Amino acid sequence: MNALLAKTGNDAVHPAARRLLEQLADTPAAPVRLVVVAPGGYGKTALLGALDRSYREAGVEATVVDDADQLDDEDLTRLTMLAAAKEGPLVVAHRPNPRAQALRSLGETLLLPPLTVDEVGKLAKQLTGRTADAPALHASTGGVPRLVERVVTGRLADFRAELAALDDDVLRYLIAAEAGAARNLDLLCSLLERTPDELPEVVDGARATGLLDAEDILLPAAAEAVRAYGPPARRLAVLQQLVEVQLTRGLPVLDLATSLLDAGSSGASAATAFATAASEALPTDPKHAARLFEAAAEAGARDAATTMGWARAAALSGDLDTALRLGDGMLSGEDPEARAAGAEIAATVLAHRGELARTAELYRWAAATDNWSRQHAATPSSNSGGHDSSNEGPATAATNHQAATQWTLASSTDSQASALPHRADAAGAPTDPAPAPNGNPAFSGQPQPNGESYRWVGPGAVDAFATIALVGTGQTTDGQTVANVPMPGAAPTLFTGAAARTANGIVESVVGCGTEALPTLVGAAAMLEPAVGGAPLPDSPAALAALAGLHAGELALAESVLERALASSVGGDLLATRHRLILGWVAMTGGHLAAATEHRDAVAGTKLEARDELFFATLELGLARRASDLVGLQQSWERAYQASMRQQVDLFTLLPLGELAIAAARTGAHAKLSRRLERAHAMLDRLGNPPLWTVSLCWHELHAAITTEDRATAEQQLAALNHFADCGRYPAALARAAGCWLAVLSGTFDPGEISAAAAELHELDLCWDAARLAGQAAIRTSDRKAMVQLLEAARQFQGTTGRLESAAPAPGAATGLSALSERELEVARLVVDGLTYKQAGSKLFISGKTVEHHMARIRGKLGAADRRELLATLRELLSKPTVH
Repeated sequence: MNALLAKTGNDAVHPAARRLLEQLADTPAAPVRLVVVAPGGYGKTALLGALDRSYREAGVEATVVDDADQLDDEDLTRLTMLAAAKEGPLVVAHRPNPRAQALRSLGETLLLPPLTVDEVGKLAKQLTGRTADAPALHASTGGVPRLVERVVTGRLADFRAELAALDDDVLRYLIAAEAGAARNLDLLCSLLERTPDELPEVVDGARATGLLDAEDILLPAAAEAVRAYGPPARRLAVLQQLVEVQLTRGLPVLDLATSLLDAGSSGASAATAFATAASEALPTDPKHAARLFEAAAEAGARDAATTMGWARAAALSGDLDTALRLGDGMLSGEDPEARAAGAEIAATVLAHRGELARTAELYRWAAATDNWSRQHAATPSSNSGGHDSSNEGPATAATNHQAATQWTLASSTDSQASALPHRADAAGAPTDPAPAPNGNPAFSGQPQPNGESYRWVGPGAVDAFATIALVGTGQTTDGQTVANVPMPGAAPTLFTGAAARTANGIVESVVGCGTEALPTLVGAAAMLEPAVGGAPLPDSPAALAALAGLHAGELALAESVLERALASSVGGDLLATRHRLILGWVAMTGGHLAAATEHRDAVAGTKLEARDELFFATLELGLARRASDLVGLQQSWERAYQASMRQQVDLFTLLPLGELAIAAARTGAHAKLSRRLERAHAMLDRLGNPPLWTVSLCWHELHAAITTEDRATAEQQLAALNHFADCGRYPAALARAAGCWLAVLSGTFDPGEISAAAAELHELDLCWDAARLAGQAAIRTSDRKAMVQLLEAARQFQGTTGRLESAAPAPGAATGLSALSERELEVARLVVDGLTYKQAGSKLFISGKTVEHHMARIRGKLGAADRRELLATLRELLSKPTVH
């Protein structure tokens, strides 16, 4: 380092200044005439200090002026005259400023530009001794040396004093820029009380700080400094002023209100700003919206619209505890609209928690409130005509009561679905919910002043969701489809239409054979894809359509509708997990065990509500069963059983219940499920045993009976399946396969019929079931030719689905394995993995005795003395990597 550079001390020197000092090293007293121009933070002061000390040590009289842009007109004139009168060195430094343009004539101009990416990396290394992520650091600091230095040394707090010392207008501009208002000319003019022609003067002052980039945007590191170390009271005042201006103009406030979150703002204007911003954020960022709604409540907003918005955002972001707490609080209020909204919240949350009967009650209660309110809206109030609704005559009261209950589905004997109690006055009119207080239009059921109602379901869809829940819990309908029920005052939106069509599809699914429900449900799912608009749903049309597809053997249809729902984010994060888990069920049902495992793993480790927990746990259970993993089956059983105990039996959880029934039979716990199976059949009985939903449960119970060797029950299930065989190809195929299963167990069967039945299952995408039927028949026949044909069919039906990777040795495989055949390698891998001979045989569609013979041959080929040595040898050989 030369002498001039040494005079800079520990200050980081700008590369352009460094080059100048190196040129002057040999002649430090040279008569330099130099004008150094750069915003703040570029090292002008360090450069001038080094030159000034050098001139003093050399005894040279020099004129050195820093911050010349701050000189007034008189001082600028004196400096110009001094420069003209003296011939000695002159060094002037100033920030970019239109007033300082005249200084450029005093000498050669030296511009200090932002550092390049490489220069930023070198400076960071010089300051810390460590290598930094230069591109990221450059993006954050814009290459401003002072910003780089303070970021890498953790000294952003040094900006506190500098920001406090800024001109007030410049400081306010920087605060506004940090809040995202730098491009809003009208907003800035209002904040700074300047005309558009006067605004550039403030912007020039902000540029001179070195905190803006070339596009006049606050640099990220600078924004952090302004946010954290700007004068708190000034920042709060500026942000509140900006928000109030935007609110007055009816313009978006999301960015500004977000900045207010950490500024400690409260009061009416802050509450309004937070609530308005939350509504803006809700469609795209429910978690942020929930935070803003919570801030609005903390700032003083206690109205139903804020509470409802908070619950909506919490539900969409998966925070059902908060949503339920807020909804339950609204239920205890006095205003009917708010109480109906609270009922909708609670109903939605409880549907996810497996309480569909309670969901039905709450939706019915909300619908009764809506109908009652509509009736009273047409009745003159005490304000308009002095009429007291509490003194209605019997005829009017009876009419209102009928209107409030005309949609109700027929009563049920199911104790789980008892109606929510309603009080009535002497004339029979409902007094619960209570009428809205006079003079309070906020809860009239009409849109709010901002044009939106705070109800997320509302009268247009609440009847539909009530119908879905009622049918789902086995309560019969009056036969009237929801779409044909007129809804006065309800806008026919896509959301309302999708809800009504979904309800119609569920009603259709329990009428006749139920197959007509599929196009209705799929159509509802498609209708909702572009129209969900941030509305939390108790369930999605896509999920219900996929469940109906699973029950009908339409696996490709189920997969398609779920993938579309995931791609469209229908229901947000709240339903993404459900869609993913049902996709796993579709893959598992079709025998695609690897894909099913991927879907399961995608949600593993996340918090699951009761309904999702049931599908997750039984998906794990089903995967273990299909992999012949008895240990995994035992481990998964308890979680799945406990999940079932937290979930009420309903129409939409029959598939998990059926899987549980088979697993219970395998683990010896069948008696534990007997009561739940009885409830499921009682529910189906009340619905007239609809084929679409009943067939799959009978199929599962058939396999549970086969597992426990309960032939009487197996024959009962076969009879039930035969009863439904006329309802389509899928129930007919299951009925034929069920007959074949009983024939296989009896030991007298026609291999051709088995092959045909298995082939039909395979054509319906039930690959695992097809392979298992053919494989089990193969190991039970004494006809060698039939056995070979059935085994080949089993392998063909199963294909690569859910099977182990090929065990064929690759060229250069570990020594010893090349002596084994492909089948022997398959057997060896399964036995080493801990399967018994019987389990390995079931996996490979061969008998346990055949596995034993294979192991004996393997022992001979490997020269093992006993079984223990054989297993040790196999573990060692199979653990060695394959050489490619």
